[in-house]
Amino acid sequence: MADKPASKAHPVPSGPSGTLEEIFARLRSSPGGLPADEAARRLAEAGPNALEEHRMNPLLRFLGYFWGPIPWMIEVAAALSAVVRHWADFTIIVLLLVFNGVVGFWQEYKAAGAVAALKQQLALQARVLRDGQWRQLPARDLVPGDVIQIRLGDIVPADVLLFEGEYLSVDQSALTGESLPVSKKAGDAAYSGTIVKQGEMRALVTATGMRTFFGRTAGLVETAGAVSHFQKAVLRIGNYLIYLSLGLVVVLLSVQLARGAPFLTLVQFALILTVASIPVAMPAVLSVTMAVGALALSRLKAIVTRLESIEEMAGIDVLCSDKTGTLTQNRLTLGPVVAVDTPMTDDVILAAALASREEDEDAIDRAVLEALHDLSALAAYRVRRFVPFDPVSKRTEATVTAPDGTGMVVTKGAPQAVLALCPPDETRTARVGQAVADLAAKGYRTLGVARREGEGPWSFLGLLSLFDPPRADSRETIAQAIAHGIRVKMVTGDNVAIAREIAGQLGLGRNIEPAGQLFAAGVDAGGLDDRSEAQIEAADGFAEVFPEHKFGIVKALQRHGHLVAMTGDGVNDAPALKQADVGIAVSGATDAARAAADLVLTAPGLRVIIRAVEEARRIFERMNSYVIYRITETIRIMFFVVLAMLVFNFYPISAVMIILLAFFNDLPIMAIASDNTWLDPEPVRWNMRRVLTVSPVLGLIGVVETFGILLIAKDGLHMNLPQVQTLIFLKLAVAGHLTLFVARSRQPFFRPPYPSRMLFWSAVATKAAATVFVIYPFGLITPINGADAALVWGYCLGWIFLEDQAKLAVYRRLERTGAAPARVQATV
Repeated sequence: MADKPASKAHPVPSGPSGTLEEIFARLRSSPGGLPADEAARRLAEAGPNALEEHRMNPLLRFLGYFWGPIPWMIEVAAALSAVVRHWADFTIIVLLLVFNGVVGFWQEYKAAGAVAALKQQLALQARVLRDGQWRQLPARDLVPGDVIQIRLGDIVPADVLLFEGEYLSVDQSALTGESLPVSKKAGDAAYSGTIVKQGEMRALVTATGMRTFFGRTAGLVETAGAVSHFQKAVLRIGNYLIYLSLGLVVVLLSVQLARGAPFLTLVQFALILTVASIPVAMPAVLSVTMAVGALALSRLKAIVTRLESIEEMAGIDVLCSDKTGTLTQNRLTLGPVVAVDTPMTDDVILAAALASREEDEDAIDRAVLEALHDLSALAAYRVRRFVPFDPVSKRTEATVTAPDGTGMVVTKGAPQAVLALCPPDETRTARVGQAVADLAAKGYRTLGVARREGEGPWSFLGLLSLFDPPRADSRETIAQAIAHGIRVKMVTGDNVAIAREIAGQLGLGRNIEPAGQLFAAGVDAGGLDDRSEAQIEAADGFAEVFPEHKFGIVKALQRHGHLVAMTGDGVNDAPALKQADVGIAVSGATDAARAAADLVLTAPGLRVIIRAVEEARRIFERMNSYVIYRITETIRIMFFVVLAMLVFNFYPISAVMIILLAFFNDLPIMAIASDNTWLDPEPVRWNMRRVLTVSPVLGLIGVVETFGILLIAKDGLHMNLPQVQTLIFLKLAVAGHLTLFVARSRQPFFRPPYPSRMLFWSAVATKAAATVFVIYPFGLITPINGADAALVWGYCLGWIFLEDQAKLAVYRRLERTGAAPARVQATV
């Protein structure tokens, strides 16, 4: 449950203004409802009582993956391959293009929309007064001016104004987060998506569809949202490699054309080289890595609705957590009992239990009945009359016949209301007032209990205290979050005293800020001043919070550079969940909150969130390892090929070999999604200085390494050009994944965490296949013998130790300058 104050005005519109007669006249309606033909006209005019849904043609979405700078280059390379009749090149290039398009489309196709889920929250059926008769109609056919009947168990199908009946008890926690039902009477407004817990009333429909409070929330969800750091990182890395590759290609084309090289062949080769060097498969590999990670998170009872949020989750440093149901048990429990006019606390509990009714499923009644030691004791009493909670009298009352046949009346409710029934007694009044204050300071809410025997005076039996106890694992889990570099801020609708008490019990600190004072000018009133933002950043938690305050809290923390996770469960939480870097829908959340969130919990408590963060950090390390490896490979291949052509004036590797390398390197690399990795003790984000320092060092070492094997093949083994090309191809294929084993760890590559079995054996199998291919190439390339292949393997295995030492030296240098903090070693 989200936490908002039950005692304050609802954080929703107050309903239409004016008297009942004026509102009926404004809507051109009456208590007798609308004629069917008028309702049909209004339905055509106002539209159905449903949320708008915007859909894009799937075919257009799929074709979009073949439109853009990188797809254009691939398509031009394919076209040139067809022009010069290099059909093997053409086929492989087209397969590469389609592969990336299909993977990207599938990931987007699976993404869920918040508006679609919000639509499912509307009530399906409604009892409507049309032509003077009650009819059961689909809720989507309701129009403003309709008269409907709502009763116990109904979902209110539209925004309505109650006008006839005693009262309703409405659970509007999905909208406002109030933990207890709210009493409504004639003249009050009720809102679409809320649930009737008690009572029955007639109501006038005042707003439908997107014009309801529910619908406006859906619109706000569509406008909220933070830009993905994952998308920014991929774009920055991609641009780095594109500019690097294009710069080298321009140099290559200028020199080779000046030397008189054939134009079409050179351009085709340059395009293929560019496509192979630009990380066209990087989004696919990273998406697969996150998808596998999302599957692992689902086994931890956390469902990812947006893959990019995994990267955000790894970097969160602030977690704003609801109290009820996340830090606490979301179950009212009886606390200390204060006996006043009786020496026995059991008398207080028994009287309160007699003034409760189990079938009402009321949270307070349930807590009182569960505290009764022997429920069978109630069977000896006969309840002749029961008066449910009345918002005017603020108490419940039961007329009871005791086991000995005597009659009595029992009541429970607000202490002041119950105390007012009893004969005046200043000593008793002072004692009760002090007890209420003392209990409130400790986080308890209080109920007064009284009894009257026959026609005698009321006797104030005592006070019951109620509280929502912390979860057994909350304190330990919060300590784990702090150890992971995450600051937990409690968000609750309770008053400041209760919030401070719970926060203190959980070890969060007692610096609790009342949200109403921070946002006194309104969440959208041009932003907060510097003092309020500083208070938000320093606070241990926030009390008296309405859902719109959550949105403001998230934005204030983001403006201070924090990556923020926010929990929520109601419709009105959806904008804050959407705005947060990681929106978390807690267990039992509405579909609206689930759809707006990045992470949906199917188990209660913070522990699930912390485990999800740990898994996200492991996933991030896998992505980071791949990015370093991919940049290294681009530098290795691009610099070597361009420099070799400039120095020796021949193609050191053929176009088809470059394309095959892309497949040999990128397809099996998806096994990195299951790799063993570090568990970082601090929030992790893309460190571009580290990435763009380690990668060029490893890449340039690879260039020197490849030039060495070229000189050995050309001058030592006296191979002809086609054989040299084959030897270089095998060297680049074998060295590729060996470099990954270096890049994946910040420790020596032969120390834990070791590669996962899947990654290790996929790399071995791929390189074995490349080795077999160069010996038996099926006529596609010139073969080399097994001895030459063994030479390449030995050569690459020797260089891996040099690369590893260079990597360690770079990390030591970065740690001294603060760009790569030391890490805690942990494997999975």
